[in-house]
Amino acid sequence: MTYHVDDYQAAPTRYDSMTYRRCGASGLDLPAISLGLWHNFGDDVPIERQRAILRRAFDLGVTHFDLANNYGPPYGSAERNFGTIFAQDFTRYRDELILSTKAGYDMWPGPYGQGGGSRKYVLASLDQSLARMGVDYVDIFYSHRFDETTPLEETMGALDTAVRSGKALYAGISSYSPQRTREAIEILGELGTPMLIHQPSYSMLNRWIEEDLLDTLGEEGVGAIAFSPLAQGMLTDKYLGGIPEDSRAAQGKSLSPDLLTEASLRHVRALNDIAQSRGQSLAQLALAWALRDDRVTSVLIGASSVAQLEDSLGALDGLGFSQDELDRIDEHAVEAGINLWKSSSSV
Repeated sequence: MTYHVDDYQAAPTRYDSMTYRRCGASGLDLPAISLGLWHNFGDDVPIERQRAILRRAFDLGVTHFDLANNYGPPYGSAERNFGTIFAQDFTRYRDELILSTKAGYDMWPGPYGQGGGSRKYVLASLDQSLARMGVDYVDIFYSHRFDETTPLEETMGALDTAVRSGKALYAGISSYSPQRTREAIEILGELGTPMLIHQPSYSMLNRWIEEDLLDTLGEEGVGAIAFSPLAQGMLTDKYLGGIPEDSRAAQGKSLSPDLLTEASLRHVRALNDIAQSRGQSLAQLALAWALRDDRVTSVLIGASSVAQLEDSLGALDGLGFSQDELDRIDEHAVEAGINLWKSSSSV
């Protein structure tokens, strides 16, 4: 099917079924399920499939699209492809959307493009991201990772500048430890730009934020948006019977086959049994579970198809848990070594 500029008219029912949650102590609401463009929006995926996913997401009330400078492949292509679709389909809906992007990992050649938290890199990256997406500002701009080689005051100062310049409305961080999160909140507060949100990895197989980070965010009035709530696909039905040839694990895309041990899969299969007893898919159970704590404002999902998107959004129909269900889940929601971002969040 060929799409044309201005073909798209958003569904008038787009706000009827989505749940929205207040982000920390701010005045901003986010959808309980947001769409991340880490995978499936690079040049390796047909742009018409990307367009169909974005349109359907917005039609179902997903108002938040999350990107980063290095999403692809290649780096930058997810922002560029999104920008193409945004210009054709979503310009008229800009004020109904929350757009976010990040800077922190290697992006372009030379000493100033290798990532981290320097003022030079962070602000140059933001300008590049805005140009690729074709927008004047993003709603949320993140420091994508903690950089121990750069003073935190410099990184947070760059976020403050981004907000004061009007190129971002809110500041956030991703994969920072509880201690560094408190320090970042304090610095931004002194600068007059409150931290809006923290984006950590979190799932039934990666529960590190429960130790201290969620308490920190709750005490400080900062929201949380969990990425990788499906543990890079482990918490779906994809691996219940082995490793499919077209899967991330088979292709070495952010999920090592070494993590799919028989011990881990026994837990995953048990969680799938619990999901079925609740009338949910395993992915729906995982998303609902991650949202059980109201300090988690939203969860970020990826989607390779409209059908996968719709299945994930079905989690909103079953957010409640009995204590017995939570106890049964706890028996199998165990650490699986899936936290690929530990080097940033443990410093």
